[in-house]
Amino acid sequence: MADEQAMRSKFWKAIKDDMTLMLGLAGVDEGHSKPMTAQLDDDRQGTIWFFTTKDTELVKAMGDGHRAVAHFAAKGHELFASLHGELTLDNDRATIDRLWNRHVAAWYEGGKDDPKLQLLRFDPEYAQVWLNESSIFAGMKLLLGIDPKREYRDQVAGIRLNH
Repeated sequence: MADEQAMRSKFWKAIKDDMTLMLGLAGVDEGHSKPMTAQLDDDRQGTIWFFTTKDTELVKAMGDGHRAVAHFAAKGHELFASLHGELTLDNDRATIDRLWNRHVAAWYEGGKDDPKLQLLRFDPEYAQVWLNESSIFAGMKLLLGIDPKREYRDQVAGIRLNH
């Protein structure tokens, strides 16, 4: 069994390093997941924020809040994750001020006061996380008579994120 705290730490580090998740609404057929840039806030650990606009299909379909799913693959494919939680509209100005940066600003002509600006708050409750062991090593272990599937059990964990 994988060490849940170690998996949780690796997961949050990977999100912070790579920042792109595929985000979609649970149970909404038209709501295909879309790539979104994640913003992490040290003041609210465990929450993932996304800047978007009020006229996106995602925002229109979710109402004030909706169950959501997100999928993540680290750039080097060393970690994969599937997250489940609650997605809500949240235009708290203090949070916008903390998260605002030049990359976000490039998308909004009106800056922080752009009338289309919409901040989304994703509170993931649960994640399934997979650490990717190199297939080269798995092949070498197989040649040595070691079953790579047995060891791989320690590389997969379901973790609670809202503790």
